[in-house]
Amino acid sequence: METTARQLIVNAIENGTVLDHIPSENLFKVVDILNLAECSNQITIGSNLDSKSFGRKGIIKIADRYFENDELNRIALVAPQATINIIKDYKVVDKRKITIPEEVIGIGKCANPMCVTNHQKIATRFKTIVENGSINLLCHYCEKTTNIINLQP
Repeated sequence: METTARQLIVNAIENGTVLDHIPSENLFKVVDILNLAECSNQITIGSNLDSKSFGRKGIIKIADRYFENDELNRIALVAPQATINIIKDYKVVDKRKITIPEEVIGIGKCANPMCVTNHQKIATRFKTIVENGSINLLCHYCEKTTNIINLQP
């Protein structure tokens, strides 16, 4: 009888948050949206990992950090299929999907070069519009619509 050993590519965390099923090409956009570069917690990032459902995926594990739903829902713009796992004592105690927020504030840059947010210190503010599986953002200030793919950092 043949046996196979199961090996973890990314180590488990004792307590914290795991963001899973992130499209690999958007992994670092998620890092930016959640401002993880400024986080002092231990963070493990895996890119281009095998996924049965998605082919390739990204994963982020943040030790000893839990997020509010509105923080996590912001990543729905770039990772709508992402799942959130809350870990306590090495066990998943809560697993949820994110939802696309109705409005996002302070993410990206408006595509309209004449928008007031590009000339003054005003946080961007977009209403999300979901049509035919595509997510667009409507600027609160200039009313220009842009596809999230074109959203500048």
